[in-house]
Order: sequence, then structure tokens, then C-alpha cells
Amino acid sequence: MGDIDSAIIEKAASGDMEAFEQVYRTFSGFVYNVALRVTRNSPDAEEVTQDVFMKIFHELRQFQFRSAFKTWVYRITTNTAINYYRKTKRERKDRVDFEGVIDTVRSDYSTRDEVMRNDSESKIRALLEVLSPAHKMCLILREIEGLRYQEIAAILAIPVNTVRSRLKRARQALLEAAQRGLVEDEV
Repeated sequence: MGDIDSAIIEKAASGDMEAFEQVYRTFSGFVYNVALRVTRNSPDAEEVTQDVFMKIFHELRQFQFRSAFKTWVYRITTNTAINYYRKTKRERKDRVDFEGVIDTVRSDYSTRDEVMRNDSESKIRALLEVLSPAHKMCLILREIEGLRYQEIAAILAIPVNTVRSRLKRARQALLEAAQRGLVEDEV
């Protein structure tokens, strides 16, 4: 995903729907993927994606080009996804992710590589479940998205040293969970 021309952002901010549609096309996949990593299921990620673009639409006039537009979108996405995750945490415990069940059934008939990839993804999801939302978000942005500490700090609106300490605590929590066997039991 590349960044977008500032002229398009300015047109979208002034109400040009074609320009906003271009913003949407450029960033919707990215927003969905970040939301999916936080919420861990497609319907919730779709809901978060919709919420994010409603926020972008309403707040675009306030974007002042002090940071990259991509950073601004990251910040809105992570905050919206984390808030949604916290809000629906209790509901998720009682509900079955039907897409996950369908994928599991489908994997019985798939190739060996796909089965191994699905197994790896489920292990990663179980590992991330051990973490708090703040630690999880830092780890996702650093290890999965490959962002630098400064970029993560800008997205989450926290100091760089807080990013470092959250990453350290997240890694320690994962190691402790693995040593206690908590993660392996869930996988």
C-alpha cells in the first residue's frame, strides 16, 4: 500500500466523493487487515473498517499534513479496533466464529502447505491472545507490519520509550506463557 497524493486528500476533505472513493480504494485493504489482526474475525473487522472510514470521512477536514496520511489512518484504525475489541470482549466469549469453522473444515481438503499455514496462523493468534490490547497492537505493528519504533509511537500517540517498554513486556509475556505451557494448551 502506497501513500496517496495530498491533492486527492484535499479534494476528499472538501467533499469530492470521487476523491474520497480513491482514498477508500487505496486504504481499505490495509484498514481491514489491521482490524482483522486485532478483532480476529472477519465480521468484526468489516464493522471496524466501516467505522474507520466513517471517522475518516467526518474528520478528514481536520487532517493537517503534520504526519503522513498513512500514519493518521493507522492511528484511527488501531484506536477504533482496540476500542471495538474491548467493547465486544464479553460477547466474543459466547459466540462461535463460523468463518473459522468453515476454514477448518475446508483445510481438511487443502494442500499440505495451506494446512501448515493455517496451523501457524492459529498459533500466532493464540500467542497474541495472551497479550493485552496495548501490547498486542505494538507487537503487531512492529513484528507483523514491520514498522519502526517512531512510526508506532506516532500511530499510537505514545512516546517511543513506551513503545519499547510495551514490546519488551509483550515479548516477556509470550516467553512466560510458553514456559508455563499456556500457549501450547490453547493451540
